[in-house]
Amino acid sequence: MNPLREIKIEKVTLNIGCGNDLPKIEKAKKLLENLTGRNPLVTLSRKRSTFGVIKGKPMGVKVTLRKKKAEEFLRLVFQSLENELKPSQFDSRGNFNIGIKEYIELPGIKYLHEVGMLGLDVSVALERSGYRIKRRKVQKRKIPSKHKINKDEAINWVKEKFGVKVE
Repeated sequence: MNPLREIKIEKVTLNIGCGNDLPKIEKAKKLLENLTGRNPLVTLSRKRSTFGVIKGKPMGVKVTLRKKKAEEFLRLVFQSLENELKPSQFDSRGNFNIGIKEYIELPGIKYLHEVGMLGLDVSVALERSGYRIKRRKVQKRKIPSKHKINKDEAINWVKEKFGVKVE
């Protein structure tokens, strides 16, 4: 196989939506810091919505993992799911999302009294070598369609790499 066609993890993003609840945001920050060892980022609302949320208010917390750390955390997530995913969790570009109802479902993670019970969303973005050209500032270049990752390729990659059942 051509090494440039090899699929790899671009990033794994952990997100906890908290609404406008500041104490819950603090708890979510503690949880993500405990899970990943990284400093989480507080996400802000972008514009005023019909729900009455003012622009710039804290709405959630997120952490982005890359490379080895991302792969290790993803293995942990698949263990908690008993290695099962649904095809509806994959999008047309090959990325996929996983919802975890309670963080104590992850193996080796103990209950934290100061945090309580929280769930989180795990978003996984996949890429191939050569994808960095889409991030160039000077000349935005398009990725050829045959080099893009589709849903079926992503499903097969997850099955082979992590031994996950997709049904």
